[in-house]
Order: sequence, then structure tokens, then C-alpha cells
Amino acid sequence: MGLAAQLLRRIRATGPMTLADYMAEALLDPAAGYYATRDPLGAAGDFTTAPEISQMFGEMLGLCLAQAWLDQGAPAPVTLAELGPGRGTLMADLLRATRGVPGFHDAVRLHLVEASPPLRARQAEALAGHAPEWHDTVEGLPEGPLLLVANEFLDALPIRQWIRADAGWSEILVTEAEGELAFARGPAMPVPELDHHDVPPGTVVERCPSLPGIVASVGDRVAQGGAAIFVDYGHWRSRGDTLQALRAHRPVHPLDAPGTADLTAHVDFEAVARAAAPARASAMMRQGVLLERLGITARAQALAQALSGAARDAHVAAHRRLTHPAEMGDLFKAMALAPRGAPLPPGFDAEDRDDA
Repeated sequence: MGLAAQLLRRIRATGPMTLADYMAEALLDPAAGYYATRDPLGAAGDFTTAPEISQMFGEMLGLCLAQAWLDQGAPAPVTLAELGPGRGTLMADLLRATRGVPGFHDAVRLHLVEASPPLRARQAEALAGHAPEWHDTVEGLPEGPLLLVANEFLDALPIRQWIRADAGWSEILVTEAEGELAFARGPAMPVPELDHHDVPPGTVVERCPSLPGIVASVGDRVAQGGAAIFVDYGHWRSRGDTLQALRAHRPVHPLDAPGTADLTAHVDFEAVARAAAPARASAMMRQGVLLERLGITARAQALAQALSGAARDAHVAAHRRLTHPAEMGDLFKAMALAPRGAPLPPGFDAEDRDDA
């Protein structure tokens, strides 16, 4: 029985399901879930992330975290962690770039939070020699100082959607129509946690139920020392329907053949900042601005000296894709966490709520 048929049978038995429940099944079902059954990255997969575009992305973030570690007196040991490490490319680039930082590799203990068996296997290959430990959840990370990076992790967490109605909020649910999965609206009702969204009727607002707990767990550890960097596409506050599904690098309907397409939604960075306590959250930064501040152009120029022809053209295009406002530079945002009283990692501005 395919996953769609399983979900339809569940809906017939128990009624419509929340979008979060649908996403969790479609992405994480042990037998048919998207992440449980495949390596989704690269040209042969369904999407490409920044670390797969260029080594410079991981290098810049690695040196940023290493400098934050130095600024806090180089605590040792320190957990070096990544949430959703993909193929291990970002972490491999990070570790290569930080080899020259005195004492850094001796101090770090590598931990990866990854639910996908196929991707764990790829990470083991990419990070052989660094003795990584894997965890199913953030809560499994050790207590104490933490240096963490999470690129395109929060966007894959299941969301719920509501639409503003005259009499409150109607939740968007997944149900059955004519034997197929379909969206439907639940009854209008008050939803107090959405009251800060002052939007007109008909506006969709999204909320990620698991995001606050994950960020709070990271914040608890960072408050003991270290830093965290979250990079993802999103905005300061959720507004509008941002759920999307990708299959073979093309958009498809989110309810089409669950388990065979990547499901994501834009990240609400206001929610990230709210959940970060007791750590301190930076301002939300555009990815292109952050990478430029960290020196990506100088690094790109240095790498270009050894390249020519098509390889050089591809390198230049990768730099543009990561930084240009019309490509990933503005769409993707970044936010850092640091202990209160400690400096933020390089490139990040202090907390600023003027855009709230």
C-alpha cells in the first residue's frame, strides 16, 4: 500500500489531519517517507543547497564559528554540531577551513542530528576521520558549550496553516475529496498564539509547532558558551502560504504522491528569536550581506586564480548564486545565537526589532 493510500485510510478512520501531521508522515514515515528512503540532494535529486553549490559557503560559516570560539576564550571541549547535515559537505568544508585555527580541532567533538539513514551513510563517508556521533533529535546533543550550524533545516519542519476569518482563524487541514487527498478549512475559532498577526481576512499564517522547542534546546546550550548559526529562506514574521513541494528540481502539488517530493515552508525568524532565550539572538541578516562581510569575495578571487575556462565560469556563477540579491542573497536569511554578554559571531548585527 502506498503512502497516499495509508493516509486516506487514516483520514477515513479518524477525520482530517493537520498539515503538520501530513508533512511528518510524508517526510519521515520509516518505510515510505521522503527522507527515510533517498538522498534528495544534487542534480540527480530534487534540490541543491548552498554547500553543494560552493565550498565557500561552509568555509565562511566555519571560520565565523571558530572566531566566535576564540572570542569566548577557546573553551574545551566544545560540541561542534550540525542539524540536518545533508551529505556532510558543509561540515567537511567547515573542518577543512578551520584546520589552521590553533587548538580548534583538538577542542571540538563532532555531533550530527540526522533522521535519514541514507544521508547518515553519506555523512559517514564525507567525515571519515572526524569520529562523528549521530542523534535523532537536538535534545541528544551534549550539555555544555556548543558551536552549531543549521542550513536549510528549519524549513523542513512540519508546519500548520491558518487562514484569517471574520470570526477568528480557520485551520487548513488535509482530508479526502473524491478519493484523493485534498485541502479543506476547519471551523473558525480563536487561536490566541496568532493574535500578534494583525492581518486582513483571507490571509494565511503559518506556525511551526516543533521550532520553538528545537531552538530553545540550542539556546540553552549556547547560553553555556559557544554560538549557533541558522541559515534558511524565510522572513521576520510569517505571512502567506509558503508551503512548497519539489520533485526533480520542479514544483509539484504538495499533496501529489506523498513521500516522493521534498516539502518545505519559509522560516519565521521572529519565532526563532523568541525561542532563543536564554541565549541572545542577532538581527536577521540577508545571506548575501553576511557572506560578503565574512570575506567570500576575497576567497572567491583567491580560488579563481587557479581556475580557467568552464571551471572558472562555474565558480563565478556559484559566487553570484550565493550572494546576489536576485538569487539566494536576499531570499535566504541568517540569524546567530550567542551567550548574553558575549560578542555575536563576526558579520552579525545586534538584535534589532524595528522590522517587527
